[in-house]
Amino acid sequence: MEYIDMHAHMVSRTTDDYHQMALTGCVAVTEPAFWAGFDRGSADAFEDYFRQLTEFEPNRAAQHGIRHYTWLCLNPKEGENRELAKEVIERIPKFLDRPTVLGIGEIGVNRVTRNEIATFHDHVQLAIEHNQLIHIHTPHLEDKYKGTRLIVDALLQYPEIDPQRVMVDHAEEHTIEMILENGFWTGLTLYPQTKVTAERAIDLLERYGLDRICAASACDWGHSVPTAVPELILALRRRGHTNELIRRVVYENPIGFLGQSPKFDLLPRSAPGRSARSSEAPVEVGV
Repeated sequence: MEYIDMHAHMVSRTTDDYHQMALTGCVAVTEPAFWAGFDRGSADAFEDYFRQLTEFEPNRAAQHGIRHYTWLCLNPKEGENRELAKEVIERIPKFLDRPTVLGIGEIGVNRVTRNEIATFHDHVQLAIEHNQLIHIHTPHLEDKYKGTRLIVDALLQYPEIDPQRVMVDHAEEHTIEMILENGFWTGLTLYPQTKVTAERAIDLLERYGLDRICAASACDWGHSVPTAVPELILALRRRGHTNELIRRVVYENPIGFLGQSPKFDLLPRSAPGRSARSSEAPVEVGV
């Protein structure tokens, strides 16, 4: 079954991972800018990273028939350095017209500090000024609820923001309801340790339905699984769900969100003369 991995840090993965993802049906990935495992020391380092995301990585993915898109930002873990954050944010606009850049992300907070919150708002203003989609990172573990609540409340203060153009990622049982009830899209991150397992993700889908929910591997340089989405597909089948329902979660819903960007297009993997956004209408299947 074809699928789209909404959140995959492919710069930290091997070419063999692209191969395995292609074999299991991946047709596209979107890669938010993220922390490298250490704090970058200059805006020049970020600019090199943005070039890697927009120049090298799309070509590497294309060798396996996978479309690669990206999001740009200074990651929340590095948002504490306000001077650096301001310099990096000033450099982002010159990359926003590149054909594979979908928006600003993954922005948010890490330890929910005053400086992180200020950097978050700077990114939101940038997205508003340039009419960009927004991809949100919510904190891990003990800071999850507090950080998600702060982010949702902060976004609702901006009348210019349409919640349908915002993905609030890394939702869990105690945060998903506040995200969905305010009109945002949300992501279930299939991570082995700190996010949700396939079984927990299915429980959430069965409880909250399919509207505005996507799933992703968030594979990176840590303990993670680049084929986590097909593992979810298998788990959904074992739970007795139909292929129509599964396709909506792993393919049609991602298109529904990402297709709001005119740059997002799966034409090379679609029938001649048709783009991803002109494919068959999503199947309305309840859970």
